[in-house]
Amino acid sequence: MPYPQGTMSRNKLFQSATTCLTPWSAALVFLLVLASVFHAGSTQAAEVVPLSTAEAELIALADEPGFLALAESAAAVMEQSVAAGQLPDPQIVLGMQNFPIQSGGFTTEGMSQAVIGLRQAFPRGDTRKLKTRQLESLSSGLTADTRDRARQVRLATRRAWLGVYYWEHSRKLVLDSHAYFSDLLAITRSLYAVGSRNQQDVLRAEIELSRLDDRLIEIDRQVKDQRARLAQWVGAAHAARPLDTDLPAWNQVPNLAALTMQLDAHPAMFAADARIAASESSVALANERYKPAWGLEARLGLRGGELANGNSRSDFATVMLTFDLPLFHKNRQDRILASARHQKRSSLAARTKLARSLRQELESEYARWTELSRRIDVYRERIVPQSVELSAAALTAYQTNTADFADVMRAYIHELNTRIEHAELQTDRLRSYATIAALGGF
Repeated sequence: MPYPQGTMSRNKLFQSATTCLTPWSAALVFLLVLASVFHAGSTQAAEVVPLSTAEAELIALADEPGFLALAESAAAVMEQSVAAGQLPDPQIVLGMQNFPIQSGGFTTEGMSQAVIGLRQAFPRGDTRKLKTRQLESLSSGLTADTRDRARQVRLATRRAWLGVYYWEHSRKLVLDSHAYFSDLLAITRSLYAVGSRNQQDVLRAEIELSRLDDRLIEIDRQVKDQRARLAQWVGAAHAARPLDTDLPAWNQVPNLAALTMQLDAHPAMFAADARIAASESSVALANERYKPAWGLEARLGLRGGELANGNSRSDFATVMLTFDLPLFHKNRQDRILASARHQKRSSLAARTKLARSLRQELESEYARWTELSRRIDVYRERIVPQSVELSAAALTAYQTNTADFADVMRAYIHELNTRIEHAELQTDRLRSYATIAALGGF
């Protein structure tokens, strides 16, 4: 990366330009340059606001398709529950009865009549109430799924943000080391030119600088990959923004016992309970199939013509009651009831499995959080300072000809790797915090 040399050339150019000016003119030029730099920086700062984790979460939840789909599904099922509790629509009966087709007309036969009637069906037992209850349970389960989706979206957004931050920070660390190795290569070449160092030192410095270039290429690929992951949740425009330079202050989590108690309030557990309630309603509905369905029909038969004594023929009124006879239930009602009971047992087993899975995930992530916290303390208090001391000692020994150039390179590469590992540990612990927060609901 040529930016350190470019910086040096710009400084030399500025120095050569100012040597031709008077002190007052040079000062004026310096102030104008400083003002232009400040104005450009302030303009960029006004245009691009760093993206924080909190803002990324709000953006992700504002228009997340999966979240909206579940919310609409819950509303749809709730509307169905209201409709399921209503009686079937009544039916109108219209017709002509006992009309002679060979001779005569409507008034010639005494039993000829125009029929108008109303028919109403009544479902079995408490079917309507139970069907409403079942759909209400399913709607509650979808509402709980919506809350669980919100937690998962928040978790995925946090992890994606942290992924971008880690690789951006790694790039900064490598660029800092790249500038140092570029200077070191220039010094080594100068010493080689005057015979103070051998060509092996120059080649080693060039190789390590090339390795850093290769490392930067891989880091740039990872940055693009992580920004693409972040764009899935916040959109490409927000994912392209620079990130907040400060990591979230996620330093403490509740104790494991308190978190374990919170698992019963996890949205996924509410959804599982709702599915169990719906399966219980299915069993009750299956039992209702052993009861008859009823139907009530009222008819009015209108007759024309007259009787022998000259009086008008009387109209007819008919009332009928119909009902099922569920006598042959072995391969129908019995099978439906057995199916509903199997489904209920399946829902109960699924809830038990979910509870165990959530508890195992929590305990595993809590242990990971604890171990990462301990490792971060070791890195901060011992490994990172020792790596810095090792690099300084190697450089001092090289300057006094008591160590070779390879020792210096190894020491500084070790320091770079140590700083990147420290950053990775910090990011992993924040990822662990995000997972625990999603499980515990805080």
